[in-house]
Amino acid sequence: MLRLLFWIALIFAAIWLWRKFKAPASSTQSPREQDAPPMVRCAHCGVHLPRDRALGDQQQWYCSQAHLEQGPGSSGR
Repeated sequence: MLRLLFWIALIFAAIWLWRKFKAPASSTQSPREQDAPPMVRCAHCGVHLPRDRALGDQQQWYCSQAHLEQGPGSSGR
């Protein structure tokens, strides 16, 4: 009976150690949220888009050249 308990404890310890060392390798893969670029809001229409695709004018961002030329929208968004 003592041998059976020893082997059960040894198997559980091996599984626990395997999971413990296996978990950091799988968690090092960066989630999509960390890879996402910062988002900005168009000052004219309110659409959110990645900052690297937006057109900036001083402190405001725009989604297209037409909205940049039209300026900030009059809606109260």
